[in-house]
Parts: sequence; C-alpha cells; structure tokens
Amino acid sequence: MIKPIVKDVFFLGLKSDPATKQDLSVGQDLQDTLAANQERCVGMAANMIGVRKRIIIVNIGFINLVMYNPVLMKKDTPYETEEGCLSLEGVRKATRYKNIEVEYLDGNWKKHRQKFSGWTAQIVLHEMDHLEGVII
Repeated sequence: MIKPIVKDVFFLGLKSDPATKQDLSVGQDLQDTLAANQERCVGMAANMIGVRKRIIIVNIGFINLVMYNPVLMKKDTPYETEEGCLSLEGVRKATRYKNIEVEYLDGNWKKHRQKFSGWTAQIVLHEMDHLEGVII
C-alpha cells in the first residue's frame, strides 16, 4: 500500500526498533511507496512512512532491495557530500563512505552480507541513518 511521507522531525528523530517477521508487510508498503515516488526518491526507511522499525529499501540500479535489521559491518574511504530527503526540505551535509558492507535479513528472513559502493553505498547509509533517528 502506498503510504504518506512523514515530515514530522520529532518522529523522524526517534530511533527505530528491530523488525520482526510480523513486520514483513512494511517491506511491501515501502516497495509500493518508493515506486510511487521513484521520480524523486531512490531509497526509504520505514519511519518515513510512519513505522519505527529497522527496515529500509534501496534502489540498487535494477531492483529495489528491502533490508530488515541492516547492520553496517565495514566502511572505508570517507567523503563529504550533500543530500536531500523526501521527508525534509532542502539539502544537508553528510559524511559518507565509498565502500561499505552490510548484514541484513531479506523477506524470507534469510541473512545476507553484501558489499555496496559509490552512489548505492551513499543511499544505504542515508537510509540507515534514518533508523538511528539521524536527521539528514
């Protein structure tokens, strides 16, 4: 289901709780909502649709990847950039990393460990910041 985008800075500033198998439908809502906003958005976190759970979706070029309970395992090569966000007006400075490795669960609750680089790594890190209540 396509959900409205949350713009409440207080809500977005709250840390998200771990996702459970009962939250699998949130992944579908993120897919639907991202698809509806694809012309102006490349990733989302569950809190952006009003759910404080550790779930993100990221466009990795050819598909939109949903990650439940993602954890940053490795990072290297920091750089400074500016980012916008569908939930917030304007752009903000952020430190990102060119290469990252993330461990997460998929929709079948199977664990994965995947490397991301460049633009995709930047999107993943932005969405993972949302899970921590970091306003970017």
